[in-house]
Amino acid sequence: MNVALALVKLLSGILGHSGALVADAIESLADIAGSLVIWSGLAIGSRPADDDHPYGHGKAEALAGLVVAIMVVAAGVGIAVKAVHDIRTPHTSPALFTLAVLVAVVVIKTGMFIAARRVAKAEGSGAVEVDAFHHVSDAITSLAAFLGITVALFGSRWFATVGWRWETADDWAALVAAGVILYNGLSLGRIPLRELMDATHPDDVQRAIEPARRVAMEIEHVRAIEKVRARKSGSGFWLDMHVQVDPDMPVRAAHAVGGRVRAAVRTKVPGVRDVLVHIEPYGPSASEP
Repeated sequence: MNVALALVKLLSGILGHSGALVADAIESLADIAGSLVIWSGLAIGSRPADDDHPYGHGKAEALAGLVVAIMVVAAGVGIAVKAVHDIRTPHTSPALFTLAVLVAVVVIKTGMFIAARRVAKAEGSGAVEVDAFHHVSDAITSLAAFLGITVALFGSRWFATVGWRWETADDWAALVAAGVILYNGLSLGRIPLRELMDATHPDDVQRAIEPARRVAMEIEHVRAIEKVRARKSGSGFWLDMHVQVDPDMPVRAAHAVGGRVRAAVRTKVPGVRDVLVHIEPYGPSASEP
């Protein structure tokens, strides 16, 4: 879909003399490269753990998301440079048919965003979430181009301003869109950086930490859960859990409790790849999280 949209916008922009539409096509080409990067990241991230990667390959998804965020920023810079050049260079007004092309692009891109966003939420994938918002960036540039071309075509009819170069309106719209894209790219970069830095996000608490705590407390002889830490890699979680048991419990029995906790959390909490259970003696001071 991205390939088709990019080709249509590029040809329409060239034939219709619209700098904003050509810039929009460039952003779509970045979408294509971004989707390929995300696809590669997901493929690598789905590989199982091995001797060299005991925690799996999930970080490849975050790296792919970071690359796409950088590509969004680069596209924004390129569009801004092109828009400034076109503003300073006299040119003809865009063709009317370019408006119909942009309406179709905005509708299609909105649908692609909704679909990708749904998958990102269902799978807990930050890389797919970045790709989803990349579609939003493309829709924004298309909407800005639509407004700019509209003003460029009909501005002279609506306003009696003498000497105003209405044909530059689509270039100014492209420049505004470039600013929005730059902001989105910088914001999107925070999603994979958070995962690469092992930062805990509220979604991690809801998806893994709190469910794991509840499941562990259901295991016989577990007196309290002191702390649970989550490390996200791709769509999976690796947990460190401090489980408190009776101080007088034999080591062998306490170890068995830890094994049951690990098995239960891995079985009942979706997305948890493994759990490192640390057994501690139960006590009033140790029970505080």
